[in-house]
Amino acid sequence: MSQRAKSFGQVLRDARLAKSITLRKFAEMVGISPTYLSQVEQNNVDPPTAERVKKMAELLGANSDEWIALAGRVPEDLPGIIQNEPTAMPELLREASGLTADQLRKLSEQVRKIKERGKSDDGEKQ
Repeated sequence: MSQRAKSFGQVLRDARLAKSITLRKFAEMVGISPTYLSQVEQNNVDPPTAERVKKMAELLGANSDEWIALAGRVPEDLPGIIQNEPTAMPELLREASGLTADQLRKLSEQVRKIKERGKSDDGEKQ
C-alpha cells in the first residue's frame, strides 16, 4: 500500500467534510454514535458493517462497492450469490481475476445481454 493511499476513515472524513456535514449530524444520519464515528475516521476502530458503509457512501454520493472494499468488507448480497452457484460462481470470479476495469465492464455487459436473452427465451417457451 503506498503512502498516498487513504484509509477508509480518511476517505470518509474527507467526503463528509466536502459535503459540510458535521460529525454529530452525520453520525445521527447513519444511526451511530458521534464517538464511534470519530474513532472510525481516526482509524482507531474497525470500519462498520458493509450495510452501514453502504449507507454512508450513499449519503455522501460515493460508490458504495468501492467504499465497502476499502473498509475491508464484502457486499452483503455476494455470499448468497456465490452459495446459489457454489461451483460456477467461484470459477467465474477466479477466471475474471486480473482483468482490467474496462474488461470487467465489457464482461458485465455481456452477462446482462445473456440474461436479457434468457428472459425473452423463457417468454417464448410459455
